[in-house]
Amino acid sequence: MATISNLGVGSGLDLSTLLDNLTTSEQAPLAAIKQQQASYQTKLSAYGQMQSMLAAFQAAANQLSKPSFFNGTTAASSNTAILSATGSNTAAAGVYAVNVTALAQAQSLVSNGQASQTSAIGTGKIHIDFGAITGGTLGTDPTKANFGKYAGATYTANAGSTGFDITIDNSNNTLQGVRDAINKANAGVTASIINDGTGTPYRLVLNSNNTGATNSMRLSVTPTDGGTGLSDLLAYDPAGAGVQNLQQTVTAQNAQLTVNNIAIQSPSNQVTEAMQGVTLSLAQTGTSNVTVQRDNASIQNGVQGFVTAYNNLQKSAASLSAYDPGTKTSSPLTGDNVLRIIQNQLRSVLNTPQSGSGTNAITTLSQVGISFQTDGTLALDTTKLNSAVTANPGGVAALFGNTDGTSGYGNQISTVITSLTNSKGALTSATDGISRTLKNLSDQYSSTSDRVDATIANYRQQFTQLDVIMAKMKNTSTYLTQQFSAMNNTSNKS
Repeated sequence: MATISNLGVGSGLDLSTLLDNLTTSEQAPLAAIKQQQASYQTKLSAYGQMQSMLAAFQAAANQLSKPSFFNGTTAASSNTAILSATGSNTAAAGVYAVNVTALAQAQSLVSNGQASQTSAIGTGKIHIDFGAITGGTLGTDPTKANFGKYAGATYTANAGSTGFDITIDNSNNTLQGVRDAINKANAGVTASIINDGTGTPYRLVLNSNNTGATNSMRLSVTPTDGGTGLSDLLAYDPAGAGVQNLQQTVTAQNAQLTVNNIAIQSPSNQVTEAMQGVTLSLAQTGTSNVTVQRDNASIQNGVQGFVTAYNNLQKSAASLSAYDPGTKTSSPLTGDNVLRIIQNQLRSVLNTPQSGSGTNAITTLSQVGISFQTDGTLALDTTKLNSAVTANPGGVAALFGNTDGTSGYGNQISTVITSLTNSKGALTSATDGISRTLKNLSDQYSSTSDRVDATIANYRQQFTQLDVIMAKMKNTSTYLTQQFSAMNNTSNKS
Protein backbone atom coordinates (compact mmCIF):
# COMPACT_ATOMS: atom_id res chain seq x y z
CA MET A 1 0.00 0.00 0.00
CA ALA A 2 1.29 3.46 -0.88
CA THR A 3 2.18 5.83 1.93
CA ILE A 4 1.81 9.61 1.97
CA SER A 5 4.40 11.70 3.83
CA ASN A 6 2.73 15.10 3.24
CA LEU A 7 -0.91 15.87 2.53
CA GLY A 8 -1.54 16.69 -1.11
CA VAL A 9 1.55 14.93 -2.46
CA GLY A 10 -0.46 12.06 -3.81
CA SER A 11 -3.41 14.05 -5.14
CA GLY A 12 -1.65 17.23 -6.12
CA LEU A 13 -4.33 19.15 -4.19
CA ASP A 14 -3.63 21.74 -1.46
CA LEU A 15 -5.08 19.49 1.23
CA SER A 16 -2.81 20.88 3.97
CA THR A 17 -4.27 24.38 3.60
CA LEU A 18 -7.75 22.92 3.42
CA LEU A 19 -7.16 21.01 6.66
CA ASP A 20 -5.87 24.17 8.37
CA ASN A 21 -8.99 26.05 7.31
CA LEU A 22 -11.22 23.25 8.54
CA THR A 23 -9.34 23.22 11.86
CA THR A 24 -9.85 26.96 12.30
CA SER A 25 -13.53 26.56 11.57
CA GLU A 26 -13.96 23.63 13.95
CA GLN A 27 -12.11 25.49 16.73
CA ALA A 28 -14.36 28.55 16.56
CA PRO A 29 -16.55 27.29 19.45
CA LEU A 30 -13.41 26.97 21.61
CA ALA A 31 -12.57 30.63 21.05
CA ALA A 32 -16.12 31.57 22.04
CA ILE A 33 -15.84 29.54 25.24
CA LYS A 34 -12.50 31.17 26.06
CA GLN A 35 -14.06 34.57 25.57
CA GLN A 36 -16.88 33.64 27.95
CA GLN A 37 -14.37 32.36 30.51
CA ALA A 38 -12.38 35.59 30.35
CA SER A 39 -15.54 37.65 30.82
CA TYR A 40 -16.70 35.66 33.84
CA GLN A 41 -13.20 35.63 35.33
CA THR A 42 -13.04 39.41 35.04
CA LYS A 43 -16.39 39.70 36.78
CA LEU A 44 -15.27 37.31 39.50
CA SER A 45 -12.16 39.44 40.08
CA ALA A 46 -14.36 42.53 40.29
CA TYR A 47 -16.51 40.86 42.95
CA GLY A 48 -13.32 39.94 44.80
CA GLN A 49 -12.26 43.59 44.75
CA MET A 50 -15.63 44.62 46.16
CA GLN A 51 -15.34 41.95 48.84
CA SER A 52 -11.96 43.36 49.88
CA MET A 53 -13.31 46.91 50.02
CA LEU A 54 -16.31 45.79 52.05
CA ALA A 55 -14.02 44.03 54.53
CA ALA A 56 -11.98 47.22 54.98
CA PHE A 57 -15.14 49.29 55.50
CA GLN A 58 -16.47 46.74 57.98
CA ALA A 59 -13.21 46.85 59.96
CA ALA A 60 -13.43 50.65 60.18
CA ALA A 61 -17.08 50.42 61.23
CA ASN A 62 -16.33 47.79 63.88
CA GLN A 63 -13.71 50.05 65.45
CA LEU A 64 -16.24 52.87 65.84
CA SER A 65 -18.96 50.49 67.07
CA LYS A 66 -17.15 50.08 70.41
CA PRO A 67 -18.08 52.90 72.84
CA SER A 68 -14.73 52.40 74.61
CA PHE A 69 -12.96 53.66 71.48
CA PHE A 70 -14.28 57.15 72.19
CA ASN A 71 -13.02 56.99 75.79
CA GLY A 72 -9.38 56.72 74.80
CA THR A 73 -7.04 59.17 76.50
CA THR A 74 -3.54 60.51 76.16
CA ALA A 75 -1.27 61.06 79.14
CA ALA A 76 1.66 63.46 78.96
CA SER A 77 4.43 64.02 81.48
CA SER A 78 5.81 67.51 82.04
CA ASN A 79 9.22 66.01 82.83
CA THR A 80 9.97 62.95 80.72
CA ALA A 81 13.37 62.57 82.36
CA ILE A 82 11.51 61.60 85.54
CA LEU A 83 8.70 59.54 84.05
CA SER A 84 6.58 58.94 80.97
CA ALA A 85 2.86 58.20 81.00
CA THR A 86 0.42 56.25 78.82
CA GLY A 87 -3.37 56.62 79.02
CA SER A 88 -6.14 54.10 78.27
CA ASN A 89 -9.89 54.25 77.77
CA THR A 90 -10.51 53.93 81.54
CA ALA A 91 -8.40 56.93 82.56
CA ALA A 92 -9.99 60.02 84.08
CA ALA A 93 -9.06 63.37 82.58
CA GLY A 94 -7.15 65.74 84.83
CA VAL A 95 -3.75 66.99 85.95
CA TYR A 96 -1.87 64.94 88.54
CA ALA A 97 1.19 65.98 90.56
CA VAL A 98 3.65 63.07 90.86
CA ASN A 99 6.70 62.96 93.13
CA VAL A 100 8.99 59.94 92.73
CA THR A 101 11.15 59.41 95.82
CA ALA A 102 12.57 55.95 95.06
CA LEU A 103 12.82 53.61 92.10
CA ALA A 104 12.10 49.92 92.27
CA GLN A 105 15.25 47.82 92.39
CA ALA A 106 16.19 44.15 92.01
CA GLN A 107 18.43 42.63 94.66
CA SER A 108 22.03 41.80 93.79
CA LEU A 109 24.28 39.48 95.86
CA VAL A 110 28.00 38.78 95.39
CA SER A 111 30.16 35.93 96.68
CA ASN A 112 33.63 35.98 98.19
CA GLY A 113 36.50 35.87 95.69
CA GLN A 114 37.81 32.60 94.25
CA ALA A 115 41.26 32.00 92.81
CA SER A 116 39.92 29.92 89.89
CA GLN A 117 36.76 29.65 87.85
CA THR A 118 37.37 26.03 86.97
CA SER A 119 38.49 24.44 90.27
CA ALA A 120 36.11 22.09 92.07
CA ILE A 121 34.18 23.75 94.88
CA GLY A 122 31.85 21.08 96.23
CA THR A 123 28.59 19.32 95.48
CA GLY A 124 25.13 19.63 96.97
CA LYS A 125 21.66 21.02 96.48
CA ILE A 126 21.03 24.77 96.37
CA HIS A 127 17.57 25.98 97.41
CA ILE A 128 16.51 29.55 96.51
CA ASP A 129 13.53 31.32 98.12
CA PHE A 130 12.09 34.75 97.40
CA GLY A 131 10.58 36.97 100.04
CA ALA A 132 10.96 40.22 101.99
CA ILE A 133 13.69 41.39 104.38
CA THR A 134 12.34 43.62 107.14
CA GLY A 135 13.85 45.37 110.14
CA GLY A 136 17.44 45.14 111.32
CA THR A 137 20.38 47.08 109.95
CA LEU A 138 22.48 46.65 106.84
CA GLY A 139 26.21 47.25 106.84
CA THR A 140 26.93 50.01 104.34
CA ASP A 141 30.64 50.71 104.93
CA PRO A 142 32.71 48.84 102.29
CA THR A 143 35.75 48.91 104.62
CA LYS A 144 33.98 46.95 107.35
CA ALA A 145 33.55 43.19 107.58
CA ASN A 146 29.77 43.55 107.90
CA PHE A 147 29.41 45.37 104.58
CA GLY A 148 26.33 44.16 102.70
CA LYS A 149 25.15 41.99 105.60
CA TYR A 150 22.13 42.30 107.86
CA ALA A 151 21.96 42.28 111.62
CA GLY A 152 18.69 41.69 113.47
CA ALA A 153 16.58 41.46 110.31
CA THR A 154 13.61 39.20 109.58
CA TYR A 155 13.07 37.27 106.37
CA THR A 156 9.54 36.28 105.27
CA ALA A 157 9.24 33.98 102.27
CA ASN A 158 6.44 34.76 99.82
CA ALA A 159 3.22 32.95 100.63
CA GLY A 160 2.55 29.95 98.41
CA SER A 161 6.09 29.89 97.01
CA THR A 162 8.07 26.65 97.32
CA GLY A 163 11.29 28.09 95.92
CA PHE A 164 13.68 26.43 93.49
CA ASP A 165 16.15 23.55 93.88
CA ILE A 166 19.37 23.36 91.87
CA THR A 167 21.62 20.29 91.92
CA ILE A 168 25.39 20.70 91.82
CA ASP A 169 27.30 17.46 91.12
CA ASN A 170 30.67 16.45 89.75
CA SER A 171 29.66 17.70 86.28
CA ASN A 172 29.14 21.32 87.34
CA ASN A 173 30.88 21.82 90.71
CA THR A 174 33.08 24.73 89.61
CA LEU A 175 32.36 28.45 89.77
CA GLN A 176 31.49 28.40 86.07
CA GLY A 177 29.43 25.24 86.53
CA VAL A 178 27.44 26.77 89.41
CA ARG A 179 26.78 29.88 87.31
CA ASP A 180 25.54 27.83 84.38
CA ALA A 181 23.39 25.57 86.57
CA ILE A 182 21.64 28.55 88.16
CA ASN A 183 20.95 30.18 84.79
CA LYS A 184 19.72 26.93 83.27
CA ALA A 185 17.26 26.42 86.14
CA ASN A 186 15.22 29.53 85.20
CA ALA A 187 14.74 30.13 88.90
CA GLY A 188 14.22 33.89 88.61
CA VAL A 189 17.92 34.56 89.19
CA THR A 190 20.64 35.48 86.72
CA ALA A 191 24.19 34.47 87.66
CA SER A 192 27.41 35.93 86.29
CA ILE A 193 31.12 36.01 87.20
CA ILE A 194 33.12 39.20 87.63
CA ASN A 195 36.87 39.70 87.99
CA ASP A 196 37.70 42.32 90.66
CA GLY A 197 41.45 42.26 89.95
CA THR A 198 42.55 40.99 93.38
CA GLY A 199 44.52 37.85 94.21
CA THR A 200 41.23 35.91 94.37
CA PRO A 201 39.42 37.84 91.64
CA TYR A 202 36.53 35.63 90.55
CA ARG A 203 33.25 36.44 92.28
CA LEU A 204 29.81 35.00 91.57
CA VAL A 205 27.09 37.65 91.22
CA LEU A 206 23.40 36.76 91.65
CA ASN A 207 20.78 39.21 90.40
CA SER A 208 17.07 38.76 91.02
CA ASN A 209 15.20 38.98 87.73
CA ASN A 210 12.37 40.97 89.28
CA THR A 211 12.30 44.26 91.12
CA GLY A 212 10.42 44.85 94.35
CA ALA A 213 10.90 44.33 98.08
CA THR A 214 9.33 40.85 98.00
CA ASN A 215 11.92 39.56 95.55
CA SER A 216 14.82 39.34 98.00
CA MET A 217 16.71 36.04 97.85
CA ARG A 218 17.52 33.48 100.52
CA LEU A 219 19.86 30.59 99.63
CA SER A 220 20.42 27.40 101.60
CA VAL A 221 22.86 24.62 100.69
CA THR A 222 22.62 20.91 101.50
CA PRO A 223 26.10 19.38 100.84
CA THR A 224 26.35 15.94 99.29
CA ASP A 225 30.12 15.54 99.51
CA GLY A 226 30.52 16.02 103.26
CA GLY A 227 32.32 19.33 102.71
CA THR A 228 31.42 23.00 103.16
CA GLY A 229 32.81 24.44 99.94
CA LEU A 230 29.43 25.05 98.28
CA SER A 231 27.93 26.41 101.52
CA ASP A 232 30.88 28.74 102.04
CA LEU A 233 30.25 30.11 98.57
CA LEU A 234 26.47 30.48 98.51
CA ALA A 235 24.73 30.07 101.88
CA TYR A 236 22.78 33.25 102.58
CA ASP A 237 20.08 33.87 105.18
CA PRO A 238 19.63 37.56 106.09
CA ALA A 239 17.40 36.78 109.09
CA GLY A 240 18.65 36.83 112.70
CA ALA A 241 21.83 34.83 113.15
CA GLY A 242 21.60 33.23 109.72
CA VAL A 243 24.78 32.56 107.76
CA GLN A 244 25.45 35.31 105.22
CA ASN A 245 28.29 34.14 102.98
CA LEU A 246 27.07 36.49 100.23
CA GLN A 247 27.13 40.29 100.36
CA GLN A 248 24.14 42.34 99.30
CA THR A 249 25.29 45.11 97.00
CA VAL A 250 21.86 46.25 95.79
CA THR A 251 18.79 46.15 98.00
CA ALA A 252 15.49 44.89 96.67
CA GLN A 253 13.00 47.71 97.03
CA ASN A 254 9.69 49.03 95.76
CA ALA A 255 9.22 52.24 93.84
CA GLN A 256 7.88 54.97 96.11
CA LEU A 257 5.96 57.96 94.90
CA THR A 258 3.07 60.26 95.68
CA VAL A 259 0.24 61.24 93.37
CA ASN A 260 -1.48 64.41 94.52
CA ASN A 261 0.23 63.78 97.91
CA ILE A 262 -1.15 60.24 98.20
CA ALA A 263 1.67 57.78 99.02
CA ILE A 264 1.98 54.79 96.66
CA GLN A 265 4.38 51.84 96.45
CA SER A 266 4.95 49.63 93.44
CA PRO A 267 7.18 46.55 93.02
CA SER A 268 7.90 47.70 89.47
CA ASN A 269 8.90 50.94 87.81
CA GLN A 270 5.97 50.34 85.48
CA VAL A 271 3.33 51.68 87.83
CA THR A 272 -0.29 50.85 87.00
CA GLU A 273 -1.82 51.26 90.45
CA ALA A 274 -1.22 54.95 91.00
CA MET A 275 -3.74 56.43 88.55
CA GLN A 276 -6.77 54.68 87.06
CA GLY A 277 -6.15 53.77 83.45
CA VAL A 278 -2.69 55.35 83.36
CA THR A 279 0.68 53.58 83.30
CA LEU A 280 3.63 55.50 84.68
CA SER A 281 7.10 54.47 83.53
CA LEU A 282 9.53 55.73 86.18
CA ALA A 283 13.03 56.69 85.09
CA GLN A 284 14.50 58.56 88.09
CA THR A 285 13.47 60.36 91.26
CA GLY A 286 11.95 63.82 91.02
CA THR A 287 8.63 65.55 90.28
CA SER A 288 6.43 65.78 87.22
CA ASN A 289 2.88 66.77 86.34
CA VAL A 290 0.88 64.23 84.34
CA THR A 291 -1.91 65.61 82.15
CA VAL A 292 -4.64 63.18 81.06
CA GLN A 293 -7.07 64.21 78.35
CA ARG A 294 -9.35 62.66 75.76
CA ASP A 295 -7.48 61.29 72.74
CA ASN A 296 -9.26 63.38 70.11
CA ALA A 297 -6.59 62.63 67.51
CA SER A 298 -7.30 58.89 67.62
CA ILE A 299 -11.04 59.54 67.44
CA GLN A 300 -10.54 61.79 64.43
CA ASN A 301 -8.32 59.17 62.76
CA GLY A 302 -10.92 56.48 63.41
CA VAL A 303 -13.77 58.51 61.92
CA GLN A 304 -11.58 59.55 58.99
CA GLY A 305 -10.75 55.88 58.45
CA PHE A 306 -14.49 55.13 58.32
CA VAL A 307 -15.02 57.88 55.72
CA THR A 308 -11.98 56.86 53.67
CA ALA A 309 -12.98 53.17 53.62
CA TYR A 310 -16.46 54.09 52.37
CA ASN A 311 -15.03 56.38 49.71
CA ASN A 312 -12.63 53.68 48.53
CA LEU A 313 -15.59 51.35 48.22
CA GLN A 314 -17.57 53.92 46.24
CA LYS A 315 -14.66 54.72 43.91
CA SER A 316 -14.10 51.03 43.21
CA ALA A 317 -17.81 50.54 42.52
CA ALA A 318 -17.83 53.51 40.13
CA SER A 319 -14.78 52.23 38.28
CA LEU A 320 -16.07 48.67 38.03
CA SER A 321 -19.49 49.75 36.72
CA ALA A 322 -18.42 52.59 34.40
CA TYR A 323 -19.57 52.79 30.78
CA ASP A 324 -17.81 54.77 28.04
CA PRO A 325 -20.41 55.88 25.48
CA GLY A 326 -17.69 57.10 23.13
CA THR A 327 -16.10 53.69 22.73
CA LYS A 328 -19.26 51.84 23.81
CA THR A 329 -17.11 49.99 26.32
CA SER A 330 -18.60 48.62 29.53
CA SER A 331 -16.88 47.54 32.74
CA PRO A 332 -17.13 44.16 34.52
CA LEU A 333 -20.02 45.26 36.75
CA THR A 334 -21.83 47.69 34.46
CA GLY A 335 -25.53 47.33 35.26
CA ASP A 336 -24.78 44.63 37.84
CA ASN A 337 -27.69 44.01 40.20
CA VAL A 338 -25.54 42.75 43.10
CA LEU A 339 -23.46 45.93 43.06
CA ARG A 340 -26.65 47.96 43.06
CA ILE A 341 -27.90 46.03 46.10
CA ILE A 342 -24.64 46.68 47.97
CA GLN A 343 -24.69 50.41 47.28
CA ASN A 344 -28.38 50.84 48.07
CA GLN A 345 -28.20 49.00 51.38
CA LEU A 346 -25.15 50.91 52.61
CA ARG A 347 -26.58 54.28 51.58
CA SER A 348 -29.88 53.41 53.26
CA VAL A 349 -28.10 52.82 56.57
CA LEU A 350 -26.01 55.98 56.36
CA ASN A 351 -29.04 58.13 55.45
CA THR A 352 -31.23 56.80 58.26
CA PRO A 353 -30.98 58.85 61.51
CA GLN A 354 -30.23 57.03 64.74
CA SER A 355 -32.80 57.09 67.53
CA GLY A 356 -30.59 58.94 70.03
CA SER A 357 -31.73 59.97 73.51
CA GLY A 358 -31.92 63.21 75.47
CA THR A 359 -32.31 66.81 74.35
CA ASN A 360 -28.79 67.02 72.93
CA ALA A 361 -28.86 63.68 71.14
CA ILE A 362 -26.66 63.24 68.09
CA THR A 363 -28.65 61.30 65.49
CA THR A 364 -27.14 62.05 62.06
CA LEU A 365 -23.70 61.94 60.48
CA SER A 366 -23.95 65.59 59.51
CA GLN A 367 -23.93 66.54 63.20
CA VAL A 368 -20.38 65.21 63.50
CA GLY A 369 -19.17 66.73 60.24
CA ILE A 370 -19.78 63.83 57.81
CA SER A 371 -21.68 64.74 54.65
CA PHE A 372 -22.43 63.20 51.26
CA GLN A 373 -20.83 64.73 48.16
CA THR A 374 -22.37 64.97 44.71
CA ASP A 375 -20.33 61.98 43.50
CA GLY A 376 -21.69 59.78 46.30
CA THR A 377 -18.56 59.88 48.47
CA LEU A 378 -18.33 61.23 52.02
CA ALA A 379 -16.43 64.25 53.33
CA LEU A 380 -15.35 64.92 56.93
CA ASP A 381 -15.27 68.33 58.59
CA THR A 382 -12.72 67.68 61.35
CA THR A 383 -13.45 70.98 63.11
CA LYS A 384 -17.11 70.06 63.46
CA LEU A 385 -16.19 66.55 64.59
CA ASN A 386 -13.81 67.80 67.30
CA SER A 387 -16.43 70.28 68.53
CA ALA A 388 -18.99 67.48 68.81
CA VAL A 389 -16.56 65.20 70.63
CA THR A 390 -15.66 67.96 73.08
CA ALA A 391 -19.26 69.00 73.75
CA ASN A 392 -20.93 65.60 73.76
CA PRO A 393 -18.49 62.65 73.65
CA GLY A 394 -21.13 60.19 74.79
CA GLY A 395 -23.47 61.30 72.01
CA VAL A 396 -20.77 60.85 69.36
CA ALA A 397 -19.97 57.39 70.70
CA ALA A 398 -23.67 56.41 70.69
CA LEU A 399 -24.02 57.64 67.09
CA PHE A 400 -21.58 54.97 65.94
CA GLY A 401 -22.00 52.15 68.41
CA ASN A 402 -23.41 50.57 71.50
CA THR A 403 -22.61 47.54 73.59
CA ASP A 404 -25.91 46.02 72.42
CA GLY A 405 -24.18 45.31 69.11
CA THR A 406 -27.13 46.60 67.04
CA SER A 407 -27.56 50.36 67.35
CA GLY A 408 -25.21 52.96 65.92
CA TYR A 409 -23.87 53.34 62.38
CA GLY A 410 -20.82 51.19 63.11
CA ASN A 411 -22.87 48.21 64.27
CA GLN A 412 -25.48 48.61 61.50
CA ILE A 413 -22.93 48.91 58.70
CA SER A 414 -21.10 45.84 60.02
CA THR A 415 -24.38 43.90 60.14
CA VAL A 416 -25.27 44.83 56.56
CA ILE A 417 -21.85 43.85 55.24
CA THR A 418 -22.03 40.53 57.09
CA SER A 419 -25.44 39.84 55.51
CA LEU A 420 -23.98 40.56 52.07
CA THR A 421 -20.86 38.43 52.47
CA ASN A 422 -21.97 35.48 54.59
CA SER A 423 -22.62 32.07 53.04
CA LYS A 424 -26.13 33.08 51.93
CA GLY A 425 -25.37 36.71 51.14
CA ALA A 426 -25.95 38.35 47.76
CA LEU A 427 -22.25 38.83 47.03
CA THR A 428 -21.31 35.30 48.07
CA SER A 429 -24.16 33.82 46.04
CA ALA A 430 -23.06 35.79 42.99
CA THR A 431 -19.43 34.71 43.27
CA ASP A 432 -20.44 31.10 43.88
CA GLY A 433 -22.65 31.24 40.78
CA ILE A 434 -19.80 32.54 38.64
CA SER A 435 -17.46 29.89 40.01
CA ARG A 436 -19.96 27.20 39.03
CA THR A 437 -20.33 28.74 35.56
CA LEU A 438 -16.55 28.78 35.12
CA LYS A 439 -16.43 25.14 36.14
CA ASN A 440 -19.12 24.28 33.57
CA LEU A 441 -17.31 26.27 30.88
CA SER A 442 -14.08 24.44 31.68
CA ASP A 443 -15.86 21.11 31.31
CA GLN A 444 -17.51 22.31 28.11
CA TYR A 445 -14.16 23.45 26.73
CA SER A 446 -12.60 20.05 27.45
CA SER A 447 -15.40 18.10 25.78
CA THR A 448 -15.51 20.47 22.78
CA SER A 449 -11.74 20.30 22.41
CA ASP A 450 -11.91 16.49 22.40
CA ARG A 451 -14.62 16.59 19.74
CA VAL A 452 -12.65 19.03 17.58
CA ASP A 453 -9.52 16.90 17.88
CA ALA A 454 -11.47 13.81 16.83
CA THR A 455 -13.04 15.63 13.86
CA ILE A 456 -9.70 16.97 12.63
CA ALA A 457 -8.15 13.53 13.02
CA ASN A 458 -10.96 12.11 10.90
CA TYR A 459 -10.42 14.80 8.23
CA ARG A 460 -6.72 14.04 8.20
CA GLN A 461 -7.41 10.33 7.77
CA GLN A 462 -9.84 10.96 4.91
CA PHE A 463 -7.43 13.33 3.16
CA THR A 464 -4.67 10.78 3.54
CA GLN A 465 -6.88 8.10 2.01
CA LEU A 466 -7.73 10.50 -0.83
CA ASP A 467 -4.02 11.06 -1.45
CA VAL A 468 -3.41 7.33 -1.53
CA ILE A 469 -6.28 6.67 -3.94
CA MET A 470 -5.26 9.53 -6.20
CA ALA A 471 -1.67 8.35 -6.16
CA LYS A 472 -2.79 4.86 -7.20
CA MET A 473 -4.95 6.28 -9.93
CA LYS A 474 -2.04 8.34 -11.23
CA ASN A 475 0.21 5.28 -11.20
CA THR A 476 -2.44 3.27 -13.08
CA SER A 477 -2.94 6.09 -15.57
CA THR A 478 0.80 6.31 -16.18
CA TYR A 479 1.03 2.54 -16.65
CA LEU A 480 -1.87 2.41 -19.11
CA THR A 481 -0.52 5.35 -21.04
CA GLN A 482 2.81 3.62 -21.35
CA GLN A 483 1.12 0.38 -22.52
CA PHE A 484 -1.04 2.13 -25.10
CA SER A 485 1.99 3.99 -26.41
CA ALA A 486 3.96 0.77 -26.72
CA MET A 487 1.08 -0.91 -28.59
CA ASN A 488 0.81 1.98 -31.00
CA ASN A 489 4.54 1.88 -31.71
CA THR A 490 4.36 -1.88 -32.49
CA SER A 491 1.37 -1.44 -34.81
CA ASN A 492 3.07 1.31 -36.77
CA LYS A 493 6.20 -0.79 -37.35
CA SER A 494 4.21 -3.65 -38.74
